[in-house]
Amino acid sequence: MTEWIDAVPWDEQGLIPAVAQESSSGRVLTVAWMNREALLETVGRGEAVYWSRSRKRLWRKGEQSGHAQKIVEIRLDCDADAILLKVEQVGGIACHTGRESCFFRKLEDGRWVTTDAVLKDPSLIYGKK
Repeated sequence: MTEWIDAVPWDEQGLIPAVAQESSSGRVLTVAWMNREALLETVGRGEAVYWSRSRKRLWRKGEQSGHAQKIVEIRLDCDADAILLKVEQVGGIACHTGRESCFFRKLEDGRWVTTDAVLKDPSLIYGKK
């Protein structure tokens, strides 16, 4: 029953980009990477699991912060080169900076402007680093 995963054209590192979108608002929360194991675990758990390229291991969204992403729907784009996860963002914070979305900077007049407030200090989420 996993023929569906064979339709995913993994890149040369065995990865595919995954966009997480808040299902209720449509706001894009983050872009991460998934490998076969991450996608299978995401489907099985009903929560987003990504592949951390920096840590070289599975990253279960919310494993440290508690800010999991509950899966509402999973889609594959027309070219089959990106996954869309429609999610319910637990706690309303998707970004490690303590913001709702990782896309909190906007290009205005040739410079990046921070548009979203920090909802929770990251040191309170992750502890002191």
